[in-house]
Amino acid sequence: MQDVPLLVSRILEHGRTTHGRSEVTTWTGDAEPQRRSFAEIGARAAQLANALHDDLGVTRGSVLGTLMWNNAEHLEAYLAVPSMGAVLHTLNLRLPAEQLGWIVNHAADRVIIVDGSVLPLLVPLLPGLTTVKHLVVSGPGDRSVLDGCAARVHDYEELLEGRPRRYAWPETDERQAAVLCYTSGTTGHPKGVAYSHRSIYLHSMQINTVESFGMSASDTLLPVVPMFHANAWGTPHAAFMAGASMLMPDRFLQPAPLAEMIERERPTVAAAVPTVWQGLLAELETAPREVSGLRDVYIGGAACPPSLMQAFEERHGIRVVHAWGMTETSPLGSVAHPPGGLSEEDAWPYRISQGRFPASVEFRLTSADGEPVPWDGETPGELEVRGPWIAGAYYGGADGEPFRPEDKFTEDGWLKTGDVGTISPDCYLTLTDRAKDVIKSGGEWISSVELENHLMGHPEVAEAAVVAVPDEKWGERPLATVVLTEGATVGYEGLRAFLAERVARWQLPEHWALVPAVPKTSVGKFDKKVIRKQYADGELDVTTLG
Repeated sequence: MQDVPLLVSRILEHGRTTHGRSEVTTWTGDAEPQRRSFAEIGARAAQLANALHDDLGVTRGSVLGTLMWNNAEHLEAYLAVPSMGAVLHTLNLRLPAEQLGWIVNHAADRVIIVDGSVLPLLVPLLPGLTTVKHLVVSGPGDRSVLDGCAARVHDYEELLEGRPRRYAWPETDERQAAVLCYTSGTTGHPKGVAYSHRSIYLHSMQINTVESFGMSASDTLLPVVPMFHANAWGTPHAAFMAGASMLMPDRFLQPAPLAEMIERERPTVAAAVPTVWQGLLAELETAPREVSGLRDVYIGGAACPPSLMQAFEERHGIRVVHAWGMTETSPLGSVAHPPGGLSEEDAWPYRISQGRFPASVEFRLTSADGEPVPWDGETPGELEVRGPWIAGAYYGGADGEPFRPEDKFTEDGWLKTGDVGTISPDCYLTLTDRAKDVIKSGGEWISSVELENHLMGHPEVAEAAVVAVPDEKWGERPLATVVLTEGATVGYEGLRAFLAERVARWQLPEHWALVPAVPKTSVGKFDKKVIRKQYADGELDVTTLG
């Protein structure tokens, strides 16, 4: 067989030629959406590569950052930078300024392509960014804030103007880094994960199988999950490979514009964290729209309340599909499609699981002492995985060696996910908690996720997050923080009684607090470390039931 490297440039050229008529639509708010064909995206990616090489000195191995929303220009960088042999580094614009500056310096970004709308976020960081030589500004924004900036400033469109619309993409090593993503840094500094060309290519192929997202040229993808977070779950590369058109939401991520763009542009597939879809569901309840063109919504990043899945299907005809993954897994790990031939009732337990793994990802559960855990659907353990798109080490920085922390990797090379769950005899994964979030009470484990999902099934609960708090007798007990819907009348006793019908009595929380909103991380997950700190600092108005 021929040894042909699996490269991002092959995805680019396939999409540009075979699927040249597919389209990228970028939402612009009140104005008419911007539309570009895949052929035009490919040509502009070549123009960008020519400009980066000729004018900005970007060469093989150079690291180039992007501080951008989900839009056509970001996709052009997604394709151009790795294809020319450089490394694309997506910057999470929702991270604290201190972390964002640290990441840019750690990665040694030479160039940053930035949306004009987020210049106010970048400008205060510039004096501390030691490696950045060029800024490329895309879209509207006040450029005057860059006056006096030490880096050279370029306009994105002016940089592309007049450039050749083809580029001689090099035949690089498929194991070379193509994209650099950093974890959200919930503890300590964020850790970098370098995705190779090979891992991106294989991951894209997997997304397009029917046991995953199953996209084709007849689909339109709405990636609400940010392109700066784990490659938007790998969906932009996969869509360009499959010829699936893309509806890019840009900065318009609020429920009302999302509902409008779904109604007007009729995407068939979408992906985002649960909090996005909770907001959209509430919007559709108050301002109904025709959204039935949306066939499948893929939810990951956190457990999706079954009540949310049911509401979308029963009220709007949209199928919600559970998926699991993390930055270190590129990020697709498993997808919850039930076995064939089952009734809706029999399929439901499979659908609310995290699903099955593809053939390329090996998986196992281990106990606290490192022993294998049986796949009986009952015995919990920590999930460990390995495969061709699973990280084998973290990026050590421009001058550092890759590193493998003992709490993240086993001696035999498996990734420790930090997720606790069970695996059924037919290989369906059900996660019950994060290892750091499980409540260890009297020698037993209580799943915070299970309690949250049940609470959010109550009609008067908008959000709920449960954390462990110290207890002299039991070691830890659950504290439930709850966001009620407008006009709700239910009290703590009523919520506890609601839970008592669904979980064992010893798992019921004694400690309760009403909050205006559950704190969230930069990628929309519940930020439980903030809740634990609020409790420790006495900032929560906690009621303890007898």
